[in-house]
Amino acid sequence: MKRAWLATVTLLMSCHNTPPHSWALSSSAGSTDLDARHPLPTGGSYAPADARPVFPAGWYYPAGARAEFAAHAMVASEAPLATDAGLEVMRAGGNAVDAAVAVGFALAVVYPQAGNIGGGGYMVIHLADGRDATIDYREVAPAASSRDMFLDAAGKLTDDRLVGPRASGVPGAVAGLVAAQAKYGALKLADVMAPAIRYAREGIAVDADLASSLSSHREYLSQGRATEVFFRDGAPLQQGARLRQEALARTLSAIARDGADGFYRGEVAGHIASELHALGGLVTEQDLAGYAPVWREPLRNSFRGYRVIGMPPSSSGGITVAETMNILAGYPTLAAWGTPEYAHILSAAFQRAFIDRNSKLADPAFAPVPVALLISREHADRWRATIEPNRATPTPALAGMLREGMETTHYSVVDAMGNAVATTTTLNELYGSAVYLARSGFFLNDELDDFAAAPGQANMFGLVQGEANAIAPGKRPLSAMSPTIVLDADGKVFMVAGARGGPRIITGTTQVLLNVLEHHMTLADAVSAPRIHHQALPDVIGFEQRGLDAASLQALTGFGYTVKERTNVGVVEAILRVRGGWQGVADPRAGGKASGY
Repeated sequence: MKRAWLATVTLLMSCHNTPPHSWALSSSAGSTDLDARHPLPTGGSYAPADARPVFPAGWYYPAGARAEFAAHAMVASEAPLATDAGLEVMRAGGNAVDAAVAVGFALAVVYPQAGNIGGGGYMVIHLADGRDATIDYREVAPAASSRDMFLDAAGKLTDDRLVGPRASGVPGAVAGLVAAQAKYGALKLADVMAPAIRYAREGIAVDADLASSLSSHREYLSQGRATEVFFRDGAPLQQGARLRQEALARTLSAIARDGADGFYRGEVAGHIASELHALGGLVTEQDLAGYAPVWREPLRNSFRGYRVIGMPPSSSGGITVAETMNILAGYPTLAAWGTPEYAHILSAAFQRAFIDRNSKLADPAFAPVPVALLISREHADRWRATIEPNRATPTPALAGMLREGMETTHYSVVDAMGNAVATTTTLNELYGSAVYLARSGFFLNDELDDFAAAPGQANMFGLVQGEANAIAPGKRPLSAMSPTIVLDADGKVFMVAGARGGPRIITGTTQVLLNVLEHHMTLADAVSAPRIHHQALPDVIGFEQRGLDAASLQALTGFGYTVKERTNVGVVEAILRVRGGWQGVADPRAGGKASGY
């Protein structure tokens, strides 16, 4: 693709995904009435169903895999060294928030394709004393942005919303991580950031996942200054090569010394703004100095007696997960996992929740968001009444019924004291906008595409969104990130989960929660099981490769669905409390690691 800014930095981009897999018939559903407080796992005594789920022949991840176990604390992330950083900090006396911040900064070093200080995210916190907190450190549109900035003279979307310096919002990751650690951490920031700084300064061995990512994005990276760091002898670094990031080490050291001011003011901010200005970008020193994260009221819901804590807007994840689960909770029992009847009900619930998501959700500072209505039982009841047994309803027929419209990384942390953190952070696509700031050592996001750059037209993920999510200076774009913490009937942490994958974050996270809470799978099976996806528009059930058998495909087609094979439906990192401690699972769809002590 030709773009005006290519003369300065030409970068081509492709999405990162690993092959998916298949499902089949399962064990019993074992659900109860919506408000029944059936016996819940307490005291670490979760017992999965006796019958193991049956995945379709040929599915990549067999049932019966073992999860990692630890008696005291657990971290699950998409990068082994980042997991190690979190454990290192907890062993040094840090709590779950310290560890989560350590993982976040470490991901910026060891997982540069999605871990970042050039993007933003969300954190959900549950403390052992019963307090919950959520912090929104999503990027914001620069002051120089405008509603129609990505439309050409004919009203068509332009590519500079995806790639290049104009695609970037003001980064929020540093401000959010520093604020969370300052409020709830037990250690000094410098001690929490020490592993990340060490990784950047001393270097790390490139693992298989990073080597594969660099190779598949070779053309995308080859003409920018990222080649000075991530290439050697004209080629991307290979597995086992030493990756040193001296500029990033200096930036991280400034943050460790001066807190958020080390990034948003002073020398680092000057470097960011000057490099972007030279490339034609919009983010200025004033934009950086004016950025602030927002502490928000946690989104609380319940399902089968469990308490589910999620992220409110500007994230759409918490509401869409809650709305989907509320629709399903109204059925006394659900069809068995893996049957076409279950796929129908699940897809119909997703479809209806996404209709609300795409038309009603936005940054609450810029548009009224009817949170209480959307997660109410009455709203779910009305949507459920529109679902017919074994028959699809076209999205356009639903859109006017109720009027009142991959690339991220997630990590989960629990500590020995009962604190838990779910964090999801993103650059949007892998390597963000493809702009690498060499003097500061990181990639910038391309989050402005998460706005409705042209309301009514699809963005890169195929989402068709409304005017409420149009671009405006200082506004946070709507996100699908869904960090989630589940508590049992006694208020103890039971499960921590979240995912990456654009809108598939929502459907991937929800299905792993349902696989445990509704279908009583082991955590390993719950994460490994094949998943489906429906986001209202396009009006299609997406399924992972080999994830539906021929009989299910035929049945769903007979119900009136269009069914289409796609790549992974999310990459989920999850933790579950079991007898004697914790289980952790890093999704086998990627190269992460769960570990504890």
